[in-house]
Parts: sequence; structure tokens; C-alpha cells
Amino acid sequence: MHDVARPVSNRPKQAPPKRRRKPVVFAIALLITICAFVFGTKFLQIGKMMSMPRTMPPTTVTSVLVKEEDWAPRLTAVGSVSAVQGATVSTELAGVVSAINFENGAEAKKGEVLMKLDASQEEALLRSAEADAQLAKTDLERARDLAIKKVVSGAEFDSAQSKFTRMNAVVDQMRSNIAKKSIIAPFDGQLGIRQVNVGQMINAGQQVVALTALNPLYVDFTLPEQYLSKLTKGLEVTVHADAFPGRQFKGELTAINSMVDPVTRNVPLQATLENPDHALHPGMFAKVEVALSQTKKTIVIPGSAVSYAPYGDSVFVIEKKKDSKTGHELQELRQQFVRIGEARGDFVAVTQGLKPGETVVSTGVFKLRNGMGVTVNNDLAPKPELNPKPPDT
Repeated sequence: MHDVARPVSNRPKQAPPKRRRKPVVFAIALLITICAFVFGTKFLQIGKMMSMPRTMPPTTVTSVLVKEEDWAPRLTAVGSVSAVQGATVSTELAGVVSAINFENGAEAKKGEVLMKLDASQEEALLRSAEADAQLAKTDLERARDLAIKKVVSGAEFDSAQSKFTRMNAVVDQMRSNIAKKSIIAPFDGQLGIRQVNVGQMINAGQQVVALTALNPLYVDFTLPEQYLSKLTKGLEVTVHADAFPGRQFKGELTAINSMVDPVTRNVPLQATLENPDHALHPGMFAKVEVALSQTKKTIVIPGSAVSYAPYGDSVFVIEKKKDSKTGHELQELRQQFVRIGEARGDFVAVTQGLKPGETVVSTGVFKLRNGMGVTVNNDLAPKPELNPKPPDT
């Protein structure tokens, strides 16, 4: 029998599966080795960094020296502004308004005619009275000549003289009534808003317009009776008004009441203020400070140096220390709790917690903490003032 030839295939023979897996396994092993090396190196670096002590770079702050100054004690009170001269201009006679010679809110000078009432009837009566007075004068002169010649009796001469006097009195009365028809400013001041109109019939006593002298002004307030022995005329008074925040009005104590209020046991006081720009007006609420003549030593720091908190106010004292490793001098912060007294301008009084000569941080205390290293740079430090004057006031 003949052998049958088998067909020969042209496809390449496949490698065994084990030979294909070897490169893949090698690549994976190499990748794992690289990752383990990278992560291990980073882990060692991070561990080394964490084991090293962390030091924050010094923070730049501004500083101020704690000072002791002579402050005069101040008594505070609330009061009300009142006018030295103020009145509501009214009419004495009834009549019809014929002319108004002022604008609302304008300035008025003493003797200036503000308003006129119709006085045509009084003027007519004045002419009649003047004619009667002239006739009485002629009769008196004639009676005097006849009395000298003994032609008339003394009684007739006395009657003529009485008539003459009566007629002149009538003339004066009519002129006075006409003058009262013109409403005149009694003093220099600022006018308010008029309450009448031209052509209006008004009665006697009708209010026309308010007139107030705005410079100077009074401030009326009270203080407890225990301060009476410390109060004298001429003490400096400072007034603050809510309408002008940040502004101070200076004056002096000019009147102390002779009686103490038996109900409140307060003594009424009055101060006089200069008000050249007419900023204050009568009736305004005022916060009053009276500076006593005695002074006392007070520790003073800027108000911006205090960190206010519900659990207590504190400041950061700058202390100099030496680095134990390098020997260099460092500046560190120490948080010191303090007790704050009164405030004046940009300063506050410290009653407990600080000593004169210490150095404290003056600004930016809210971002600091105890033990922090700092460097001091006062080139741009603000300058606190006892009587600050903001540019917008």
C-alpha cells in the first residue's frame, strides 16, 4: 500500500505559553520594585522632616513702649444742648399778614423786620390823632397867653394843658400800635420755619418763627452729689454728639446749681460751648466729660494693642531671649492679661497687668499667639493721638 501524503500547513508554530509570560512578569516585578523604592524614599524623607523640630519664621509686628502719664480724672454724664438765647417770635396784636421779609432757616440780625401786618387803619387813626394833638397844642398856647393877661381862669388853662397831654398820649399809643404791626428780630440768630403766610389773619400771640442764637450754646447735665466738692467753675468740658461721631466740642463749666435734687441726689450743672460753625443745635443729645483739676499717674497704651475677648482682655509683651543652640538673641511674645480703664482718643488706661518700660505689640494682635517669634518694624506704624482729628471731620 502506498502512504498518503499529509498536507503541510503554512502557519508558524506558536511558542509555548510559559515562554510568553516571562517578560510580562519581569516588567511587573520591575514596576513594583521602582514604586517600592520611590515610596520608601519619600517615606524616609517625610519621617526625617517630621522628626526635626518645626520652627516658624518670625512675624513682623509694630511695637510701642508702655508709658506712665499724668491723666486728669474725668467725670462722664449725659445731657442736652440748649440755647443761650432762643425764642419763638410772636405777634402782640391781631391782624392780616401783609409782608414776610425772611427765608426759612436764614440768619437774622437784631432789629431786622421779619414780618409786617396790615396797619392801614392804625395809620389813619394816627393822622386823626396827630390833628387833634396839633389843635390841642394851639388851644394850650392861646390859653397860656390869655392866662397871663388874666382873661381866662386858671382852671381853663389847666383844662387846655390836660387836653394837650391826652392828645399826645393818643398819638403815642397809635404809633406804638403801628410799630407792633412790624415783627422785629430781638437778637442775632438763625431762623426756623415760618408758621404764617401772606394774607393770613392771625390772632394776638400767634407764633411766627423760631429764632435761636447758635453760638455759644449751653449743655445742661447732672452729676452725683458726691462729686460736688471737686466741681468748680472753669473746669474743661468735652462734649460728644451722636450726629458727629469722632468730633469733640470743647467748653467749660460755667454754672453749678445752688440746690441738689432731693429725689435723684444729683446736682444740675451747665457748661458753655463755642459753636462757630453752628454744628450743634438746641435739643441735641450730648455725652459730657468733665476733666477734674487733680491728676494721677496712669499707665497708657494704644487701644489697638489690646486683644478684647469675653474671657479677658490681653496684650502681647515682646521679650528678648537667647537661642540655646545658636546663642543669638531672639524676640518672643508673651500673652499678658490686663485690666482696661477709661479710653481717651486712641489710648486706653491699663489699671492692672503692665509696668512702665515694657514693650507691647501695637497692631495686628488678633493674628498672634503666645511664644511666637517676631521682628519689630515701626516704619509704617500708626501714630496714636490723644485728640485724634480724622480728615473727614
